[in-house]
Amino acid sequence: MQRLLTTKEVSSSLHIHPNTVYRLVKKGEIPFLKIKGVGIRFEKEKITEWLNQRSSKTYPLLEPFLKATLALDNYDKLFLKGGKSIMSQKIWSYPFGSVYLRQTKSGKERWYIYYRFDGERVREVVKNAQSRADALKVLQVKVADAFRGKHGFKKEEKKIKFKEFAEEYIKNYAKVNKRSWKDDEYCLDRFKLFFENLYLHDISSYDIEKFKVEILNSGLSKARVNRYLALLKKMFNLAIDWNYLKENPARKVKLFSEKDNLKERILSTEEEKRLLEVSSEHLRPIIITAICTGMRRGEILSLKWNQVDLSRRTIRVDKAKSGKVRIIPINDVLFKELSKLKKGQESEHVFVYPRTGKPINDVKTTFNATTRRAEIKDLRFHDLRHSFASRLIERGVDLITVRDLLGHHSVTVTQRYTHSNAEQKRKAVESLPFQSKEKPIGFVPSVSTRKESEVLSELFSAN
Repeated sequence: MQRLLTTKEVSSSLHIHPNTVYRLVKKGEIPFLKIKGVGIRFEKEKITEWLNQRSSKTYPLLEPFLKATLALDNYDKLFLKGGKSIMSQKIWSYPFGSVYLRQTKSGKERWYIYYRFDGERVREVVKNAQSRADALKVLQVKVADAFRGKHGFKKEEKKIKFKEFAEEYIKNYAKVNKRSWKDDEYCLDRFKLFFENLYLHDISSYDIEKFKVEILNSGLSKARVNRYLALLKKMFNLAIDWNYLKENPARKVKLFSEKDNLKERILSTEEEKRLLEVSSEHLRPIIITAICTGMRRGEILSLKWNQVDLSRRTIRVDKAKSGKVRIIPINDVLFKELSKLKKGQESEHVFVYPRTGKPINDVKTTFNATTRRAEIKDLRFHDLRHSFASRLIERGVDLITVRDLLGHHSVTVTQRYTHSNAEQKRKAVESLPFQSKEKPIGFVPSVSTRKESEVLSELFSAN
């Protein structure tokens, strides 16, 4: 025979007073049994059914709060402990938990919730909450979910296979919110091969760890593997928001460290000269633009003449990775190059193939072939952006200005693109003062040292 719940057990689980349960029984708002000589009892199945009929985002016993007829002030009169908040601390305490407001170091206000369950204290920030009403609703959800979990009340879960959810992600999120949604689509093809026959709720952290190892062993870099994992984490977070999952299985999967992957590859003056000498007619102005502006490859190839103001000598970058528009000055070298391109060109795009007049959409193959002809090793197109930033730093430009020119959100990101050259490092070390007038022990000047310094100075000197 099924065990029935007592009024005390229900009130304890919901963190409300037993009188509240009796009041709900009296109003007929909760299913119950009245047994002679025993009293009021509750059937699990009936309670489960009753809970599932309520909104999944609202704590059922407090449903009246959401009705238009019950304003927040009236709700507080019924449930707020003491009838008022602790205004000095901005805490609002209810029978089932508390809502409170705190200010971050930056001065931003954030809403938090607090409640107890099975002797444990739970404190959480309510992301994106704009008011106490928002935070209170979330508190209701959390307490209700905890109650369901303890007493075995199972909510109906929507079942969906990973490949079906992947298509939903692309259609309803990626295409709407991301310019790079095609990159996600490419990654998802690989995900589908691995998770194809699995339902979303069956995927575990262990499955994701196995996927992580598999793609790493296939030859992908650690940085690229991290991009895959970041996409998975985002997808599973959306699955939670869309009521497909309760927890994110990718949350505990660690990303690889990318510290060893930072490449300090800067284009030297001599290499730049050789690179431009062997560049094709359509590639040369693209390389010059990258060196003189630090723009990303995609920003350069999508550049249109309506973004270029030759009279004011500025370029307006609209399709930036950060989503913000930025203005980049045009120096003399780039001004001459763009002026040549502008003459007799009818296309709205700046960089087009000379013969066909069609926009250039990729330069990877051409650029790699050009570096081989110039006998330059390990140079990527993105290194031209690194070189731009480093040359500005060498000339004493502050990081804030470099950040704005590169279009970064923070200086921390900008620092990854700035590398002092070998000659600067040598000068920095040699500038250290010595207390003794005599030469330090172990210092033996040599012709080879002087020659090496001269060579480095020549290689890394500014244009």
